[in-house]
Amino acid sequence: MLGKRRLVGYCGYPGARGQGRLGIGSLDDRVAEIEKRYANSYGKGRPILPTLELIATTVHPVSGRDGTFRTRTDPKIIERHVKAAEHHESYLLLNIQPGRANFLDEVKALEPWLVRPDVGVALDPEWAVKKGQVPGRVFGSTSGKELDGVARWLSDLVAKHHLPQKVMVYHQLHLDIVAKESALREHPGVALIKSVDGIGSRSAKTDTWTKLAKAAPDHVAMGFKLFYDEDTAGGHDLMSPSQVLALRPRPDYVMYE
Repeated sequence: MLGKRRLVGYCGYPGARGQGRLGIGSLDDRVAEIEKRYANSYGKGRPILPTLELIATTVHPVSGRDGTFRTRTDPKIIERHVKAAEHHESYLLLNIQPGRANFLDEVKALEPWLVRPDVGVALDPEWAVKKGQVPGRVFGSTSGKELDGVARWLSDLVAKHHLPQKVMVYHQLHLDIVAKESALREHPGVALIKSVDGIGSRSAKTDTWTKLAKAAPDHVAMGFKLFYDEDTAGGHDLMSPSQVLALRPRPDYVMYE
């Protein structure tokens, strides 16, 4: 998949403007906007695949009844996004902010949608906290071993249902968020992408990129996230598509929040 198309899109949750542009207005309008804004600038030499990254597990600063500090998105909302992705021949990523739950359990809960051909996952370990920790007060973390467990499960799912290659993104702000990353192995039917989520000026973001790209296993593709508000705070300019494509290795996934 990644050799033929570049994943470019928006993340978010319906009605939650602060969580990303995907949640503003209609899904039809957002897909059209992605194509209008980015099809040419990111599609040179390789067409883009419009990508919708829906927050399917949302972290909270309070524990909730089950003590996990997370809630799961209404299945009707997920289904609506699946149908929109199918209608527009785009790709849907189900984003997981697990709180004190674990990634594999949250991914397994999404199996009814992951058996669809154009649905993958995006893991957000910044929000994966341990017992005694509260999301938002500390940075969460994961390990290469935990990520590998998810990738292995997805690989088995792809084989069982004869699915096309499935995308698994993991977001990373700084090196400490993923321990022993080398334990994340290559798995048949799974395209692994590490998204560098550094915030700030172009120089700050490219510095974070350099550090995190160097640590990525060879079989993991690279992705880049941009923030319309946070990146432009203090008068900084949002990085342009040409500046993003100048990164090395060149990103296979570009997400806007």
